[in-house]
Amino acid sequence: MTAPLLPRFDAATGLVPAIAQEARTGHVLMLAWMDRAAFDATLATGFAHYHSRSRGRLWKKGEESGHVQRVVGVRLDCDSDAVLLQVEQTGPACHTNAPSCFFDDAATGTRNVGPPPANAADRLMTVLLERATLSEDTSYTAKLLSAGMPKILAKVAEESAELQAALASESDARVVSEAADLLYHVLVGFVQRGLAPDAVYLELARRFGQSGLAEKAARAVPSPTSTDT
Repeated sequence: MTAPLLPRFDAATGLVPAIAQEARTGHVLMLAWMDRAAFDATLATGFAHYHSRSRGRLWKKGEESGHVQRVVGVRLDCDSDAVLLQVEQTGPACHTNAPSCFFDDAATGTRNVGPPPANAADRLMTVLLERATLSEDTSYTAKLLSAGMPKILAKVAEESAELQAALASESDARVVSEAADLLYHVLVGFVQRGLAPDAVYLELARRFGQSGLAEKAARAVPSPTSTDT
């Protein structure tokens, strides 16, 4: 068995910064500190352990709250002086009960703005939720939402057909553009339903390690109440 790579613990403190990232969504959750004992305990148990600088001891994340972090990946940065833990977080990550510890916007001075978006879909969803509160006269998104699900479904169907045509015979730039249009309208539908992109990420994560054919077959199992004709 290959020995694990070790971080370069600070010579003076014996510590290394450790960032926890939600493996299923990519959201940055928190920053804490590890010494050698915490790093070893994390690898040995599969759950995130850290070194508490205030209490001067080893602690397992969630040992009191139950908000544990199951570790699915451990990475070192290019200088081996920082650790990235990819985790499956149970409950909120922050001791304030926020989903992420990073919820203040330093550039604008805005407090409690929520966790940072992990990707373009999350950023777009944030914009859509903001636009939903605007007047129909000033926002296409607000106009779509006001028109209701039939209008949104018609746009999803229209953009899906345009994407199919682009995939079949148009340029790469057109494919990307039409895919972006479709994603936008799908997310408008999510806003109307009260869903978040996270739900899709979690479903994809659930399917990891499962054959696509097996997953499709499982969805195709007929209802016990159905009868052949």
